[in-house]
Amino acid sequence: MTTRKIFSRAIAAVAVAGVAAGVTALAAGTASADPASSVQPCTSNQFTTKLVYGGAGAGNRYGAIQFTANPGERCTLTPQVPVTLTGAHNVLVDYQIPADAPSVALVDGSSAYVPLHWTGIEPSDNQETPNGISIAAPSHSNQRGDYIDPSVFMDWNLGAVDADSVSHTIDVGPVTQGLAPTA
Repeated sequence: MTTRKIFSRAIAAVAVAGVAAGVTALAAGTASADPASSVQPCTSNQFTTKLVYGGAGAGNRYGAIQFTANPGERCTLTPQVPVTLTGAHNVLVDYQIPADAPSVALVDGSSAYVPLHWTGIEPSDNQETPNGISIAAPSHSNQRGDYIDPSVFMDWNLGAVDADSVSHTIDVGPVTQGLAPTA
């Protein structure tokens, strides 16, 4: 057998092994590349959002902003999504995002959420109910460079928030893969 034929067969064997390993990794859901690193930052028209009630206990209240990718869309959410409240001027937003929190890929109907936490134990005159909550998508233009308004507004339907000198924040966690926990 000539050196050329041996070399050609070796290359073919390596190629077949590489394809087989790639198919095996994809089938097992363990592709070597991080899916969040292979897609572009999300624009506001690539997903839908909703507020999800997460429950209450011992004065604590929980909720989440849930993101769901539109059919056929692929994009990435950064660990910290900018959040703004409307209509609750004494309530502050407090980000609690670990430095090593990863970006999260949204792909064709998959979901992710941002956890929210606040307290609701003060008398009603020391509470405020926001009118709404808004987020800003990570990107304000698509791959063609077209401007897309990054703002997404949701009506607040999760109840009153303490707004006194001691307790007056909504804690915002990192973007997390999956469906938001519900009560």
